[in-house]
Formats: sequence, C-alpha cells, structure tokens
Amino acid sequence: MTQPGAVVDWLLDSDPSIRWQVMRDLLDAPEPEWSLERAAVEMQGWGARLLACEDADGQWAGGAFLPRGFEYHEWQQVGQPWTATTFSLSQLREFGLDPASERARRAVELIGANSRWEHDGQPYWEGEVEECINGRTVADGAYFGVDVSAIVGRLVGERLADGGWNCERANGSARSSFASTINVLEGLLEYEAATGGTPESREARMSGEEYLLERSLFRRLSTGEPADERFLSFLHPNRWRYDVLRALDYFRAAAALTGAAPDPRLDEAVEHVRSRRQADGTWPLDWRLPGRVWFEMDGEVGEPSRWITLRAARVLRWFRTPA
Repeated sequence: MTQPGAVVDWLLDSDPSIRWQVMRDLLDAPEPEWSLERAAVEMQGWGARLLACEDADGQWAGGAFLPRGFEYHEWQQVGQPWTATTFSLSQLREFGLDPASERARRAVELIGANSRWEHDGQPYWEGEVEECINGRTVADGAYFGVDVSAIVGRLVGERLADGGWNCERANGSARSSFASTINVLEGLLEYEAATGGTPESREARMSGEEYLLERSLFRRLSTGEPADERFLSFLHPNRWRYDVLRALDYFRAAAALTGAAPDPRLDEAVEHVRSRRQADGTWPLDWRLPGRVWFEMDGEVGEPSRWITLRAARVLRWFRTPA
C-alpha cells in the first residue's frame, strides 16, 4: 500500500461513513454520487449499528451526558463513558447521517421532548453550563436543524480575554484551553454553515481561531514549548479531546465554507502531520480514550487507522491546493 491509489482503495474498502467522505474530499466525486453513499450511513455499518442502540425515548443509554445508573467509580477505574446521548449524536454527525432522514428527525424531536442534562435538569437543546458540552451541542443541533441560537449567544458571551474558551471558566479560570476552544469553534462553524451565523458569532469564531494560530496549534504562548505532548499524537474518536489533526481538519472545513487560504501559522502542525505518515501511506492510531463505548470503529493502537488517514490525507490535500 505504497501508492496513493492503494491507500484510497483501502479507505474505500470500509464503512459508508468513511467512503462518502473519501469520495467527496479525496476523489472530487460529483455530489449525487457521494450523497448516495452518504445515504447508506442510516442503513448500513456503523451508522445503522449506533442507531439501533437508541432508546425508545430518543436518548442513548438513558442519559444526556452520562448513562442512566452510571456510578462515578467506573469513571475513576475504567474511564469516562461515551455511550450517552451527547456523544452518540456527535458520532452520528461525524458519520454524516443525513439530517433530513426520518431517523435523524425523529431522534432530534424525541431528545428535545425527553432528554435533560444531568447538571440541573436543563432541556437538552437549551444546553448545559459547560463550554465544551455546549460547543458540541451547538454543532450537533445546527447540523440536525435545531435552533441553537440561544446557546450560541451564551458561548459568545463566555469568550475569555485571550480569545478562546475554557470549560473551567465558571470555576475561576481566566485562560483559554485548546480543548474547550476547538469544541466551541466546531460548534460555531456548524452554526455558521447552517444559518450564516451572526456578526458576533463570526467574530468570536475568528478570535478563537486566532487563539490557536498564535500558538501554532500546540505551543504555549509563554514559553513556546508544547502545551501537551498528546496534542501531537492522533486519536479517534476525539470526543472532547484536542490534537493538532483535529484542529487542522477544523481549519480545512472553515476554509471550505469561507474560502480562506491556509494561514502560514499552520505550517508547523501540517509538517508534523506529514512526518507521521508511514511508509505505506497511512497514519496510525496513536491512542484511544478508555471508557464504555457501543463498539470500536478502528484498528488497534499502533495500527493504520482509516479515520486518521482520511483526515490527514484531506488536510494535506487542502494545504497543497487551497481553494
């Protein structure tokens, strides 16, 4: 698998959720072709498996952020669980489930009627209090056609002085974090794609981008050292976690919406992604988050990863041939 065509064939020999994105982002297939493949997400493979896990009330695992009956000793001993509604919806969005499909519309409506955040019983589509959670809720809601403008307004008002966000703001943090910022940015971008955004949300999104760009996507502004070595390792699914590949894929998606050229301050992160490509043209899964899942979607840690290879390949393709 040393030729680009062989890597693409390997990616296509996969789940519909990967195939349609390969067709769109790496092969420039006409929209009717990749849309037909995207429609298969609802009926086949990982998308169908995850939809089959949905509860009768529209939730997953009986809870908004946590499974029903979850006890915190599991988080301490095993890891954070990833089966509840918020993470399942985000996964379906990543798969590309058609928001106009009957299953998607039904889930969104039932979640609005039945799901409440564990924090204080807030209705699901009104959001919680934590910026990471609300950023993902905005992304999912905007993608699936929900009016999340009230949550967007709160996130805009919760931006910190350095331009980004931190989910510990309510506990006194005055400095932004990479992870909170990317979660909010992805939400604001999805909101902008769905609605055009507002002047305030667009300005906030640009300031969050600047927060990351000033730090070359992974460095401390104060010392220039990596803020976290794991930012340079690639995982999937990211859930709320940050790495430079996730950030680069965000900037690629933002450029597709706005037509912006790649910022030179992305160069170092792009070169890091390029340097991680293996001799066979793939990228490996460096690590995986512990915790309860519905099912695994990629190979073992250290093995070639289709998800990471897809994301890395389309980032490099965009960076070489910007719109």
